[in-house]
Parts: sequence; structure tokens; C-alpha cells
Amino acid sequence: MNILLIGYGKMGRMVEKAALMRHHKIVHIIDNEDNWKDLDYEKVDVAIDFSTPYVVEDNIIRCFNHFIPIVVGTTNWYSKLNDFKLLAQKEERTLFVASNFSIGMFIFNRINILLAKIMNNEPSYEVSIEEIHHKHKLDAPSGSAITLAENIIDNIDRKDKWVLDAFEAKSDEVNIFSRRIGEVVGEHSVLYSSVIDDIKLTHSAHSREGFALGAVLAAEFLKDKKGYFTMKDLVKV
Repeated sequence: MNILLIGYGKMGRMVEKAALMRHHKIVHIIDNEDNWKDLDYEKVDVAIDFSTPYVVEDNIIRCFNHFIPIVVGTTNWYSKLNDFKLLAQKEERTLFVASNFSIGMFIFNRINILLAKIMNNEPSYEVSIEEIHHKHKLDAPSGSAITLAENIIDNIDRKDKWVLDAFEAKSDEVNIFSRRIGEVVGEHSVLYSSVIDDIKLTHSAHSREGFALGAVLAAEFLKDKKGYFTMKDLVKV
């Protein structure tokens, strides 16, 4: 595949490495607005975006306008996600979105959903989430933590919303605690706590390589496809 790489920070460089290892070609890199000027759209098979929340919507529109499938790993722009999902489906464009491309993290969240369904009938347990990332990560909470929280809310009737670092969350809230420590790649924990015992699920990423590989696998998956896709479509669990 000929890949357009949008965003050339740590994740962008990891994606480049993973793509080359799988014998793909990076035909162009976008790291600032000027880089769009000399892009030959005709040479691009698929785009992978790890840019910033402030430009990701424009990036998607550019790709849609040129019928280029796009994989988006950028997080914290999701207020317009449903609009782009509907647009991709209606106009037969191709969009793949994930807050985390780790296969292990996807499986972890499937377990999270299953446990939430069980805990819907166990009101004695209070649920919270903790996410820990490196000190360079700007957004909080992480997109993966939000996904975990939203799936809990979808499956536990007594939970309606999530809050960030609340001193004391209300009964209808899922408290997310965000920590930025050193060079931690990423750790997410879901804790159910009662007066009798605790149940804790944890996923710890050892490197960013799993995220990068997952994004490249998503790009490969999009070949000859139209519409909106997520990790659920890529990983059959």
C-alpha cells in the first residue's frame, strides 16, 4: 500500500516503522499545513492519522474529498464523530476510528463490557477507572479511558456519565483518575469496589509498537471497503 502519514510525532514514527516492516510505502508525510501543498493525492491508497484534535476533522474531510480511506488514531475530537460516521456511510467514503489500536486493549475492553453487564445487577459495587500515561501526553482523560467509561455507562443502568478526577463522584457517575508519570506507555485499570472485596482489571502496554501495528493492520483491512469501521470489525472477538 501507498500510505499517507498524517502526524509525525512519536506515534507517527512508530507507524512508519511498522508499515515499512510490512512492506508498505510511505509516499507522503503531513506534519504541518504546508505539507499538504505538494501532496499528490493520486499516489495515496490509504491515510493514517495520528495528528492533533484541532486538525483531525479537516484531515478527514480532505481525504473524503479525494476518496482516500483514512484510519484515525487521534483522540479527543469525538463530538463530531457521529457526523463523520453518517457521512462515510451516506457518501460511501471510508473511515476507521479507534481510541486504541492495541489488540490486547480491544480484548480488555470486551472483558470490561462483559463485567459491566454482570455488575448491572450488583449495586453494592462502585466502579472507577484509573489511567496512567507518560508526562508528555497532553489530553486527559485518555481516549481509551473514555471508551472504557462509555461502555460501562452503556451497560450499567445506574451510571449516566463520567467525571474526571472528582474528589467524590456521585452515584450516577464513573470517576476517571488520570495520572501523568515519567515515560509510562499506558496503563488502564477498571476497579469495582465494595465493603467486602475489590475486583480489578488492568491492561499495561509495554511499548507503542502494538498501537502502531494495529493502525497498519486497520489500514490493510480497509482495502476495497466503504463505510465506517472500528476495532470491532478488525478483531473478531
